[in-house]
Amino acid sequence: MRRSFAARVRGTVLVLLAAAAIMLLCTYVAYTGLPFLYSLLGAEPGPYWKQAVFTAVVFILFIGCVGAISSLMSKRHMLVWDMIQDAMRRIAKGDFTVSIDLPMDEKDRLGTIVSNVNQMAVELGALEKMRQEFISNVSHEIQSPLTSIQGFAKAIKREDLSPEARLRYITIIEAESERLSKISDNLLKLTSLESKHHPFEQVTYRLDKQLRSVVLANEPKWLEKKLDMEVELEPVVCRADRDLMSQVWINLLSNAIKFTPEGGTIRIGLSAREGRARVTVADTGIGLTEEDRQHVFERFYKADKSRTASGGGSGLGLSIVQKIIEMHGGEISVESRPGEGTVFLVELPLETQEPDA
Repeated sequence: MRRSFAARVRGTVLVLLAAAAIMLLCTYVAYTGLPFLYSLLGAEPGPYWKQAVFTAVVFILFIGCVGAISSLMSKRHMLVWDMIQDAMRRIAKGDFTVSIDLPMDEKDRLGTIVSNVNQMAVELGALEKMRQEFISNVSHEIQSPLTSIQGFAKAIKREDLSPEARLRYITIIEAESERLSKISDNLLKLTSLESKHHPFEQVTYRLDKQLRSVVLANEPKWLEKKLDMEVELEPVVCRADRDLMSQVWINLLSNAIKFTPEGGTIRIGLSAREGRARVTVADTGIGLTEEDRQHVFERFYKADKSRTASGGGSGLGLSIVQKIIEMHGGEISVESRPGEGTVFLVELPLETQEPDA
């Protein structure tokens, strides 16, 4: 309200100053022009009529100047409105390259509208680019397992195929079908989380017990690769959606196991500081480059494309993890260097409550 009032006062002052300037100009023109006119006519009226003529000429000049300026401004405004309407029609048809290139004062209402239209076109263009990339990535991720399934399904039809080869091909088809199903499930999960209509039931429970259960549930995987699992968990009570948070820990631990070579080490830590729970999942795996680290939470982004493809990854897991953490008002970050491993840090706000039964 204060800004609006100040803007109105500033606008009124500018109008008054402009009117005063035009009046002074008209007065000067009448003062210097009338004597010249009288000399051309060879006659000069009396003092009363001279003053009346002077006043009338000043008034006529003032009205004429104001009318001319208003006409020019009106034409300019009409031109701007026509450009705005044309831009909106192009945007409605999907052309987001629109830009109204006119020098405008953003403090002016019309200038604000022009600026907002240009900004809207830029943001819609960015959304359209994201949409196209998303469709392209989904198509690629779905096409890859479908191609494998189609190829091995044709191979199975061969009559000269040995039972061992046939079994191997069936196993590959089964694995690719599971991969396709996982991609579909993750897409539906991410879409549901972003729709803000996903079930979100928070309960109070022991976070350290949940983390320990996830580690034990994945024990066959890290024992198979002969990984050392170092777990240091403080007793921490948090309030969160237990099932969603369980998916976070499963995804982070699965990634650590997948990208840590045989004989490596995984460290999981939990502590509580200043009203926030801090969970770290660190590994001695292949690590990430700086570029990969900056994009690792983006949909379908794969830091190690060859390994994620062979491991059945879709590039959606960390996007889901980040969305779940954000839903809980928390933050997730990653530190990594190639060949030195990766550390994921999750911070969650804590509430001092007893765990639910």
